[in-house]
Amino acid sequence: MRNFATVLYKQSNIEMMTLYPKLINDALAKVIYPGTKKNLVDSEMVGDDIRIDGMKVSFTLIFPRETDPFMKSTLKAAEAQIHYSISKDVEVTIQTEFKSAPRPEVGKLLPQVKNVIAVSSGKGGVGKSTVSANLAIALARLGYKVGLLDTDIFGPSMPKMFGVEGERPYGVEKDGRQLIEPIEKYGVKLLSVGFFVNPDTATLWRGGMASNALKQLIADANWGELDYFILDTPPGTSDIHLTLLQTLAITGAVIVSTPQKVALADARKGIDMYRNEKVNVPILGLVENMAWFTPAELPENKYYIFGKDGAKKLAEEMDCPLLAQIPIVQSICENGDNGEPSATHIETATGQAFISLAQAVVTVVNRRNKEKAPTKIVHVSKK
Repeated sequence: MRNFATVLYKQSNIEMMTLYPKLINDALAKVIYPGTKKNLVDSEMVGDDIRIDGMKVSFTLIFPRETDPFMKSTLKAAEAQIHYSISKDVEVTIQTEFKSAPRPEVGKLLPQVKNVIAVSSGKGGVGKSTVSANLAIALARLGYKVGLLDTDIFGPSMPKMFGVEGERPYGVEKDGRQLIEPIEKYGVKLLSVGFFVNPDTATLWRGGMASNALKQLIADANWGELDYFILDTPPGTSDIHLTLLQTLAITGAVIVSTPQKVALADARKGIDMYRNEKVNVPILGLVENMAWFTPAELPENKYYIFGKDGAKKLAEEMDCPLLAQIPIVQSICENGDNGEPSATHIETATGQAFISLAQAVVTVVNRRNKEKAPTKIVHVSKK
């Protein structure tokens, strides 16, 4: 039976086919888009610009956003289906458009954020995340607009420390883009990969996947206007640090260490990473965590169980400020586990210690911005 969508004719002994837009639409109606589990036509992804010139056809597929994970496979499937349903001789050109506005280029991200602070440590277990959480809350207590990003993709802890493990961020539309709305608590806007993964399951991602997830949390979130954007970085030096340096102009770094010699040796490496001539991120100062132990029943006593003034001496050696010395107090651990970091209790000694840290950070950031040029994003040349 003759197919009324095609007309076959012979010219110069060569069998040719006349293409019609309906023929293309019918082929695309057989391609399923994984994002909607419907075909491309029903998903309203086929543009109204089908152009035909002999055996050449061009049209536009409209995707939800530029970072659509199904885009590449869908484009291949659409071309393959046209070749299968019509003819392998059809020359297919597919343009792409996006319902959501494109992500801003690196260098133009977070235009409303005034200061980006990386909180780092040379090794794990020194209380860096505790310092990050309390610093963010203390800055908010001082009246600043604060955001906190948990960049430890493989060991996120902020949802638990803020008592928001059961929360799930939702999407909002702003300036033609679909953005993630951060969770807000204690006056701090918070995002973490911990909101999107099972807390009881290990995150087994390659470096590229982790970096892409981090970029999404930075660029595709509705951070809005912030005075301070705190980055709780993973311990040590890693791909995540490089991604941050290549994505954001970091105002300065705060290094957290205990007085212990092993921790101090790793803290030096962290300082060296930021001071590397290709990175050149200013060190705002050091925080000596677990500086001493004071038992509740003997509040005047200090026991230096990890050594005395180790980070203070390192700060002098590395010519950078000592921002704070935070003691070991049982309530710091308990408050963090209960989702109420110590900075929420400003009437306590530890709460006041973190308020003092926040005030010190404000002072050094203001001085840094006055005396030094803005930090440049790190560019890695491909050779």
